[in-house]
Amino acid sequence: MKDKKADIISVAKAARVSPSTVSRYFNHPEMVKLATRRKIESVVRRQGYIRNRAAQTIHGIRSGTIGVVVPTLDHAIFAEVVQAFSDTVAEMGFTILLASHGYDQQREYSILRKMLEHRVDGVVLTGLDHDEAVFQLIDSQDVPLVLMWNFAEAAPYPCIGADNELAGRMIAEHIVALGHRDVACMFPPTDGNDRADARLVSVIETLADAGIDVPEHWRLTTVYSVSSSKRDTIQLLQSGRRPTALICGNDVLATGAIYGSAAMGVAVPDDLTIVGIGDFRGAAEIEPALTTVHIPAHEIGREAGTALANAITAPETARESIHCRPSLVVRASCRAFNGS
Repeated sequence: MKDKKADIISVAKAARVSPSTVSRYFNHPEMVKLATRRKIESVVRRQGYIRNRAAQTIHGIRSGTIGVVVPTLDHAIFAEVVQAFSDTVAEMGFTILLASHGYDQQREYSILRKMLEHRVDGVVLTGLDHDEAVFQLIDSQDVPLVLMWNFAEAAPYPCIGADNELAGRMIAEHIVALGHRDVACMFPPTDGNDRADARLVSVIETLADAGIDVPEHWRLTTVYSVSSSKRDTIQLLQSGRRPTALICGNDVLATGAIYGSAAMGVAVPDDLTIVGIGDFRGAAEIEPALTTVHIPAHEIGREAGTALANAITAPETARESIHCRPSLVVRASCRAFNGS
């Protein structure tokens, strides 16, 4: 005969605490002493106790779940920020429900509806640009929202991230300072991607301010793929006059560009300077090491997790945007143009 399922009473008895303390452990862990939390957790694991979330949400108790929506899971671009976010909210008793929309705003709306049906306690969206219906839906449900990865002073909701216009300007100014005049750009599609759009516009404007015009055939649109950027770089280098510098909208594209240059026998940086934006893991390890703009992904994830968890547990506190500033990281993939 099977043993009776563990319940909150049996957990409380085994942990030698009150049932209300066990309930508080799940719903407001920050209010329970660390030693008590560890004791309850040990019993929960031993007994295999599972809460009835559906019953709790009917009575207005938090689900303990936060919805996280990112554009893609195909690459590790958002891995660090999501991991930092998840680790941070876990310390405050929350679990994330993660989904991607493939840069499709209509799909994002559908995903968000399903998350809200599961009674998530808060939502984090990537970037600032979303369909108005998304914001209306969140407002109608009165669910805390944080916009992660991008930062803008005029954002209508609390945003925690880097200023992508600033990131684009920093990398373009570095190329200008190195003396390059023949500059090509490789960026991902900007539809549904306000990060890439902000970087691209800023790069083109900064170059134009320096008197540098990027010809249309040197403005490459390439999907997030090392193989695609390698292929497009080979085609660029085969198409006649070559640029002396290639600015890539992210490190994935820059990595593929370095491989494409190697395939063509074009030395980086002696024959071609290649730079990226992001400074994701591995950027310092490729050969040559990539010059890029560091986007502090771990800091963004940690700050966003703290802000959203606080908005859920202490809704009366003010919600503020936070700028996690980007910084230029100069490595071996760039050099000054010597005129030859």
